[in-house]
Amino acid sequence: MLFNSLQFIFLFLPIVLVIFFLLMSRSYLQIACGWLVAASLFFYGWWNPKYLILILFSMLFNYGCGRILTTDAITIKKKKALLIIGLSVNILVLGYYKYTGFFIEMIGDISGVQLPVLTIVLPLAISFFTFQQCAYLVDAYRGECKDYNFLHYCLFVTFFAQLIAGPIVHHREMMPQFDRLQPRINWNSFCSGLFLFSMGLFKKVVIADFFSRFANSGFEQADILTQLHAWITILSYTFQLYFDFSGYTDMALGSGLLFGIVLPQNFNSPYKARSIQEFWQRWHMTLSHFLRDYVYIPMGGNRKGSYRVYQNLIITFLIGGFWHGANWTFLAWGALHGVAICINHYWSRVIRIRLANPIASLATFLFIISTWVVFRAQSIGEAWSIWKSMFFGQLAVPAGTFNKYIKGTGLDGWIIGDYHFGIDDLRALLFCILALICVKYLPNSFELKERFKPGIVTLIFTLILFIAALANISNHSEFLYFQF
Repeated sequence: MLFNSLQFIFLFLPIVLVIFFLLMSRSYLQIACGWLVAASLFFYGWWNPKYLILILFSMLFNYGCGRILTTDAITIKKKKALLIIGLSVNILVLGYYKYTGFFIEMIGDISGVQLPVLTIVLPLAISFFTFQQCAYLVDAYRGECKDYNFLHYCLFVTFFAQLIAGPIVHHREMMPQFDRLQPRINWNSFCSGLFLFSMGLFKKVVIADFFSRFANSGFEQADILTQLHAWITILSYTFQLYFDFSGYTDMALGSGLLFGIVLPQNFNSPYKARSIQEFWQRWHMTLSHFLRDYVYIPMGGNRKGSYRVYQNLIITFLIGGFWHGANWTFLAWGALHGVAICINHYWSRVIRIRLANPIASLATFLFIISTWVVFRAQSIGEAWSIWKSMFFGQLAVPAGTFNKYIKGTGLDGWIIGDYHFGIDDLRALLFCILALICVKYLPNSFELKERFKPGIVTLIFTLILFIAALANISNHSEFLYFQF
């Protein structure tokens, strides 16, 4: 079930809300939490009911391991062994569903032997709930977990607002909130939630899906793009991904606030970043925190000399890239960001020359959009074709041969010199420029939420966003992060 579907907006969400607050108003706190767990499992099973067994097994297994790890009944040696077993089971399950096909293909390519291709459907959200529970096991081993209520643990894992595509929530942020849920609606929180949800829905169905048209068209024809269309393609994907992920995050946080549950911020105007390090402090923030706390720091972080710092950074970003998908393109994307972070680290620690903010911001943005090419491409070869077009391609389509190029682009336009510039191309470029101005200079949704005050003006603004989104919802599409 998608957030941007009529079933979710007009059936699932209202029904879950009404029953939840009816139970809470009668002080049935545990029953209300149980209702949210059941509703969340229904939400998850809507896509494919058979994977309910997987998420139920994952919850039971990890909660059981965590309970044992938080007791003093076993020795440190046994705790360490149990932690290794627990993490191994989680990683093996994730690896089987997400990476088996990739490794079989890689082994076949290396050995030259034709191996059978397995068709394994990737369960929704497995990357997210696996990382959440791995963090729980590590913290339980460290003695940083309480003896949590089982129902609260289930809600921590399955809460529908964050289940499918994050944020990657942490037990310390979430489970204490379940003890503090209020029996009455907090109207300020509720109105903020409606505002955020409407904002996110507008971003997804009006803006992100608009840019997807140009991005998809360009990547489908990566080998014949002109320089102009290559830049339109990647800029369109840059803003499609931004508004798609930002929209999902807003809808997730907004849905949580309707129930009085505060999810962590996961998106903070990343294209305003003036360095690649700042970008990762703003983009998919909960993933960055997980990789820092449970991968980079345990490997030694920055405590064991410069060489180890760079090694740890590269490994962390390779893991972050591979987490997104079983393809060499994601490994390449992670490697590029790992190298950029190392250069950023060396520049700030050794060279110590501060670039002017506009130059630093432009250089960072150009690097980010260039690496989105390999993130979106189906292969390294496809990415290479688009990079060549971006930096060394023919500017535009020669006049008189325009109809041989770019499916879906209108033939109307202007001939300037020897080149034909199509209306759709120029329109897309204009919208890319407008989107860039918006993401660079306007406040983001989180900042607007912090300033939010219920009133007639905010009500009208929220209604405008919601109605405009509903007018475009008929052809709703999946969020991009569903595939990860």
